[in-house]
Amino acid sequence: MNFFKNFRDFTRQISKVERKLENNRDDFLEVYEKNLILEKEIADRVQELSVTNKRMLSLQHILDMMNSSQPLSNVFHSIVSMLQEELNYLNCSIIKIEEDENNEKHAEMISQSEDLITKKMNDALSESGETLDLICPDSGIFYDSMIDMQMRQTNDLRGTLRSIAPHLQENTLRKILSNAQSRIMIVIPLKTQEKPFGWLVIFSPKNTIDEKENDFLKLFSQQIDLAITIADLFQVVKNQAVTDALTGLYNRRYFNEFFDNEVIRSKRMGQHFTVIGLDLDHLKRINDTYGHSFGDLAIKTVADVLKKNARSIDVAARMGGEEFNILLPGVDSSGGMIAAERIRSALESEKLDTIGHVTASIGVATFFEHTDNPEELIELVDQAMYSAKQNGRNQVKLAKYSEDVSWQGIAIDTFVEILSKHKVPVSKALSDELCQKLKATEGREKSFSKETLYAVSDMLTQTYNPSHQNGMTKSKVELAVKLAKYFDLSEEDIDRLKIAEILYDIGNLMLPQELFLKSEPLTEDEKKKIHEHPLIAARDILEPISYVQDIIPIIEAHHENWDGTGYPKKAQKKDIPLSSQIILLLDSYFALTEPRSYRKALKKEDAIELIKSEAGKKWNEELVTAFTKLIKTD
Repeated sequence: MNFFKNFRDFTRQISKVERKLENNRDDFLEVYEKNLILEKEIADRVQELSVTNKRMLSLQHILDMMNSSQPLSNVFHSIVSMLQEELNYLNCSIIKIEEDENNEKHAEMISQSEDLITKKMNDALSESGETLDLICPDSGIFYDSMIDMQMRQTNDLRGTLRSIAPHLQENTLRKILSNAQSRIMIVIPLKTQEKPFGWLVIFSPKNTIDEKENDFLKLFSQQIDLAITIADLFQVVKNQAVTDALTGLYNRRYFNEFFDNEVIRSKRMGQHFTVIGLDLDHLKRINDTYGHSFGDLAIKTVADVLKKNARSIDVAARMGGEEFNILLPGVDSSGGMIAAERIRSALESEKLDTIGHVTASIGVATFFEHTDNPEELIELVDQAMYSAKQNGRNQVKLAKYSEDVSWQGIAIDTFVEILSKHKVPVSKALSDELCQKLKATEGREKSFSKETLYAVSDMLTQTYNPSHQNGMTKSKVELAVKLAKYFDLSEEDIDRLKIAEILYDIGNLMLPQELFLKSEPLTEDEKKKIHEHPLIAARDILEPISYVQDIIPIIEAHHENWDGTGYPKKAQKKDIPLSSQIILLLDSYFALTEPRSYRKALKKEDAIELIKSEAGKKWNEELVTAFTKLIKTD
């Protein structure tokens, strides 16, 4: 009896377990099914995150490229390569809208990914002998996308390609698209500063793009727009650094760099090049008579003539004010004269409103023909240009061949005379050293003689003024010549000014050095001694030297003020040689911009303002105006 009871209980327990297992099986199946769904969601999310990560990396890559200031062509190449490789597109390219000289638009493919489609296109074009000539369509998705700046996609690959490349042969087009596996073409408009730039074109293996891909491509195209804008702005800044704002020609800085490189190239190749210097005639008269706006018009007219008459390899630059230079690579003096005359004639034929005709004085010199020294070549151009101006203007002058310049010989002989006969109290060792330097210039090229002269003058000045910097004498002479030319001094007067600029303060060597080193104000007796140095230089040192007699009046008056308050004779206004006023002004400017024992050096701008405040008192107002203009463009 108990057996049956126990068996029944056991059976009941088994049934209970079976029912429990049945219930758990349903739960397990539910969990299993949920796990399958979750695993799929995780896989989808991982795939989505992977795609998103690639897209974010692509955007970051563009930002990195923009921050690296790489050329836009490099940025474009990275963009199309990255899209094609990392985002599994079949082909990516960037097409730019271009305008020719007649303002007619066409399109040009400026960057393309390296893939099967690109290879097929290159092979097909090579076989047919065609070139990929693209147009700006006036209908179709390229046109529509640029009108509303919205992305477009199409599965009509052949028709879309035909719309932008209508000149391709049908067989060539078929070869490009054969087995391309591309289902759609995506056309994304690009712009820069709200102006149409072109298109980003993508061949995709998908049948369509979803919303997320659409949003990404929009964001991606915005980054490309930004890259283009930054590159354009960078190019604008770069151009501004080497371009004259008024004329659009290159500026002095660019010309000097190009000139230096051309000298190197010319020496390596053994090839001539010619420099044409042009000075607009009567610009001051135009400004005074009609106003500076008409002066600017005349300057821009010269620039336009130069642009029209220059070859693509020529470099035309505005050097400052009314002066222009044109460098002609590979051109000898005969060719240079022909080019210069063509420019002169073209300018003369231009008739401007109100002003009428404008003309220019032009000088020509050729490297290897006139000199093989770069600095001397520019000087010869200036001399020829100045000769054209002195001989009546509106003409072309060819430079004279390199020969000894008399002013340098006179200055060298004067220094040797002063030093060898110990007319100034400097040590015998220094006198001998300087004489040796000067005598070593005999038979050497002019540039060597000039640099030696400047160096000797600097060394002598430093014996009583330790603050005097090397190169300052050269700067003074060069600026003095520019001022002299501004006032149309003759070539002879300019030569005299150069010599006087080198010798004018030699009288200071006769004064006690402590006078120049005092930090406190000078006494009246000390001022009197200082005021004697022009007469000391003129009478005690230079008067016995016969070949500098015409320099003495300039040096005697180089401390006379325009209003008669100067020294030693209190001369005023027209009684003071212009060369003396030039020397005084430059002496003051360079003194203000170098430190003294009793004050710090002034900034260039502050020194100019101080000089302007003395216009009409210490200096001729017209001279101050000319100086201010030249020093700001120097």
